[in-house]
Amino acid sequence: MRIRKIDTTDRGDARRFVDFPFELYRDHACWVPPLVSGVQTALDRSQHPFYHHSAADFFLAEEGDRTLGRIAALVNRRYNDFHDARTAFFYYFDTVDDESVAHSLLDAACQWARDAGMDKILGPKGFLRADGIGLLVEGFEHRAAPGMPYNYAYYGPYVASAGFEKEIDYDSAYLSGDYQLPERFDRVADRVRQRGKFWIKSFKSKRELRAWIPKIQRVNNEAFTQVWGYYPIDDAETAMIGKQLLAISIPRLLKLVMYEDEVAGFVFMFPDVAEGLQKARGRLWPVGWVHLLRAFQTTRRLSGNGVGLLPEYQGLGANALLYTELYRTVREWRDVEFCDLAQVAETNAKSLGEMAAAGVHWYKKHRVYRTAL
Repeated sequence: MRIRKIDTTDRGDARRFVDFPFELYRDHACWVPPLVSGVQTALDRSQHPFYHHSAADFFLAEEGDRTLGRIAALVNRRYNDFHDARTAFFYYFDTVDDESVAHSLLDAACQWARDAGMDKILGPKGFLRADGIGLLVEGFEHRAAPGMPYNYAYYGPYVASAGFEKEIDYDSAYLSGDYQLPERFDRVADRVRQRGKFWIKSFKSKRELRAWIPKIQRVNNEAFTQVWGYYPIDDAETAMIGKQLLAISIPRLLKLVMYEDEVAGFVFMFPDVAEGLQKARGRLWPVGWVHLLRAFQTTRRLSGNGVGLLPEYQGLGANALLYTELYRTVREWRDVEFCDLAQVAETNAKSLGEMAAAGVHWYKKHRVYRTAL
């Protein structure tokens, strides 16, 4: 077996890196592929805005003509400048069920980080702040939500046996189709509405939503500096995240909680097109777009990875308004049977407590690992 840093400008190398998880999880009912074009962009230093300020390399584990694993190693200079740190990250970590392969891949990422002058490495954590993070450590029997990591159960133990420790956990929850919001949330939300300060901004078209994206991202940049993993993003990254948001959104499923003229919070729900991505095998062409379009039109599942209230507006009753709007959004969209609420940091005790009070069911856990170099 050898570990090889790939040449991302070589089509064969890039294809082997991109295609490996499709071989590893072939026909797996719970793994949901990413869009291949998104991974290809992450390898393209001329296209992805991450490379405007930072660096990454990509490695394959190979034995003869067979690919055994892959990993990416990153230095995010915006993150390090903001935190006054020397931290690297690993991402796109996939391996066959072989501890020696997993350790060799992680060793390659660690050595790359040492050579770059870093003193710690964390992961999995990706190229954009909006990327799903961590390794799945609980909930392997459940299908992944689009954009959320899924992996075999052996990943976590192999990372731990390589000397990595837990950095932070992220919990995910779900609401069933027959979910009923506790009545007290409605009572509090009605009082908040009557005061006339808080209100809900809805969207009727993608054109209208597009015009609001810079403001949404600006507020996100300014308000969440205490959230784990935060770093300020630039205009190019904002544009990429906005483009991704528009591509997967139905405008009426995205709501803003407003305080007078300011954005106070948000409820972002998306159609769960996991089945379409599985049938398309992550590729839009030649016919993958048909599967995705059908999934958009027929899915009875929603995915929410954007539900939050800015700190300065918490404790004013607006959290009740946020959760009643979440409930209303779910109830008014088709005959929803399932709604996934993805990745709430374990350090966000307030959100975890509010969601538990609202009656969600916790069912998945993703873990970010760390080790000193």
